[in-house]
Amino acid sequence: MQLKTHLSPQTIVQEFSPNFVLFMLAIMFAAIFISSFCIGRYDISILQVIKIFASKFLSIQQDWPNAMETVIFKVRMPRILGASLVGAALAMAGTAYQGMFKNPLVSPDILGASSGAGLGAALAISLSLGVYGIQLMSFILGFAAVMLAYVISLKVPRDRTLALVLTGILVGTLFSSGTSLLKYLADPYDKLPTITFWLMGSLSTTSFNDVMVAFFPILIGSIILYIFRWRINVMSLSEDEARSLGVETGKLRLIAIISSTLMTSASVSISGLVGWVGLLVPHLARMLIGPDFHTLLPASGIIGAAYLVLVDNIARSSSSVEIPLGVLTSIIGAPFFLLLLSRQKGGWK
Repeated sequence: MQLKTHLSPQTIVQEFSPNFVLFMLAIMFAAIFISSFCIGRYDISILQVIKIFASKFLSIQQDWPNAMETVIFKVRMPRILGASLVGAALAMAGTAYQGMFKNPLVSPDILGASSGAGLGAALAISLSLGVYGIQLMSFILGFAAVMLAYVISLKVPRDRTLALVLTGILVGTLFSSGTSLLKYLADPYDKLPTITFWLMGSLSTTSFNDVMVAFFPILIGSIILYIFRWRINVMSLSEDEARSLGVETGKLRLIAIISSTLMTSASVSISGLVGWVGLLVPHLARMLIGPDFHTLLPASGIIGAAYLVLVDNIARSSSSVEIPLGVLTSIIGAPFFLLLLSRQKGGWK
């Protein structure tokens, strides 16, 4: 195989097999994941990181302080795992939404999942329910927002897909208004700063328990999406063509929405509102690996995980005060998304 001097995303799709691209993406993510343990105010070299991890499985004489292990396993590991999990979940949910609605501008926010989760978290903070209360309320209301949008869309007799998108936008606006009302009524010295910081997105307080709380819903949702991957491929056709191939479009759309919302709500419950991942990453993955959900879904997950880990590294190391994660994803995502669109000559498929 001869390498070309310039590889555009379209060239990569044509030049390499999807499985090879997936393998290279996995290596890239592994390198980012390991090197992220070196980033922070406490200096740790990559060699020390590898030795500390290896010492858990091999007999290696300890020549590093105990504080170094504490930083790696108690501080940085939960945060890096959380960023990987949230990034992968939002990217795969965005991929599923774009595929189901055949719309490149659809993301996990479009049906109100993020707005509902934001309202749930703001309500839990206002009621002083604690960390687990915030996670539970954000999860419940995020899921409720999407189900409300879906039920309302069933009342519209024509163009069910468009109806679902429009009702999702309306429900999202309603829930966002509720969040704004809670912020207006919140104690400006105690509750309001907490609500505002949470809504901007952050993984600064992420623990292993938080990761485990989100892991199982995200795992269940991603497995369901992968099981129905070939049917989602068929959904790229018209409704009539998909039905002629034996796909029950209504049931499949509901399954995909529930699975994607499960993943989105679980992610938002531990990270706050993190935008652009579910919109940007599916486009990049599609340009690198093609539109087949068999490889597109895992590719989106890997790229999403790597992307959010990188952004979180910037958030926690670029200044003396941590930058909110949602702010950074917007600053980075918007111009990068425009660049991707300008280079995508073949259109969206």
